[in-house]
Amino acid sequence: MAAEVFFTDMRTRAEHNLLDKVDRLFTASGFASLIAPGDFVALKVHVGEAGNTTYVRPQFVRRVVDKVKAAGGKPFLTDCNTLYRGSRANAVDHLQTAVENGFGWAQVGAPVIIADGLTGHDYVEVEVGQKHFPKVKIGSAAYHADALIAISHFKGHEAVGFGGALKNIGMGLGSRAAKQMMHSDLKPQVITDKCTACGRCTRWCPQQAITLVERHSAINEAVCIGCGECTITCPVGAIRVNWKTSPEAIQEKIVEHAYGVLKDKAGKAGFITFIMDVTPECDCASWSDASLVPNIGILASRDPVAIDQAAADLVLAAPGLAGTRLGEKNAAPDKFRTVYPHIDWSVQLAYAEKIGLGTRSYHLTRL
Repeated sequence: MAAEVFFTDMRTRAEHNLLDKVDRLFTASGFASLIAPGDFVALKVHVGEAGNTTYVRPQFVRRVVDKVKAAGGKPFLTDCNTLYRGSRANAVDHLQTAVENGFGWAQVGAPVIIADGLTGHDYVEVEVGQKHFPKVKIGSAAYHADALIAISHFKGHEAVGFGGALKNIGMGLGSRAAKQMMHSDLKPQVITDKCTACGRCTRWCPQQAITLVERHSAINEAVCIGCGECTITCPVGAIRVNWKTSPEAIQEKIVEHAYGVLKDKAGKAGFITFIMDVTPECDCASWSDASLVPNIGILASRDPVAIDQAAADLVLAAPGLAGTRLGEKNAAPDKFRTVYPHIDWSVQLAYAEKIGLGTRSYHLTRL
């Protein structure tokens, strides 16, 4: 059975601007029915790395906040900290970046709550029983919320081809340790000349696989389960972040985390996707390259698989722009495979459909 996906293009007129179109999408998709009076409603956003300028604009997020309040909900903006050491690797820097990028209370009308806490240790282990993970680590603020609305920027991604709703909630709401497990099939390694033997990693290791020897930590690989807790705990970066995995594996791991996010949100989750500023890289980059295609519009749906498939189809059908990462191949039908030829981005959609997160079949209703 095809899922319903609502779409509005970029055309506007007097008294009907893009902000008004966000309101129409919210209403048409029936998102108000997802919210009971008093519900805590997590609005999953990406506030953008410092230096990035193409994340979803705060003005759009404010409209969703207002609609949630009108439905009786208590909205808050949320995301988990990053694994890499940028401007959002801990809650203090993350909140500072959010404010600098326009997501202060005065602008969006709701608080920003970092889902996995100060340093990424505030999470809930959710049983998923899937191919890669029996359990996944989901930021506690998102887990404990009554309802979820994911506000996603659709764009390219250097690890999975493109990032949409599934990546926004799967990678985005996985804790820092979860991000290490998604990004790597390898176990952590200690850089001995950087280690200060502070002992934090030994306290956080759930398997007691780390000991202090001489003047540095040592990991017993036979006992280590690769959970990533030591990597995110080390204050000096002495336990190496491993990024070694395949495009297929990381896509499936992201989807399994999305499954964990949505497991207890049946009938309580909605998705809004902005197909604007379709840059080659994720908003985690500290820059924003030229958009691969013209701005297309905004989608809304209750099905995360269908909305990602619809967004991909719309980008593939759009004309590629000259002077972008596409180079002389701007007429190529698959923009993402042109930029990242080694990545089959459809893996995430096929796997999400297989494990029951939604359907790739959709009916597009234009508003």
